[in-house]
Amino acid sequence: MAQILVRDIDAGVKQRLQQRAARNGRSMEAELRDILRAAAAEDELTTGLGTEIVALFQGIGLSPGEELPEFHGHGLADPFA
Repeated sequence: MAQILVRDIDAGVKQRLQQRAARNGRSMEAELRDILRAAAAEDELTTGLGTEIVALFQGIGLSPGEELPEFHGHGLADPFA
């Protein structure tokens, strides 16, 4: 397993990490491993916003010929006019 040394951690951050580790019944080292593991896993699962929106609405939409006529052939009004 790899080792990482992190220097110059604020005293307040260290204290909160110790408190969190104690609440979870772990050593601070084990707590940090868990935090890093979760952060790395979360980063792997993250996709772009567009990809997430497409996945959310996959299979939902208009069929050919069901276009919204109010949007065809009309320009947008100038909001500053």
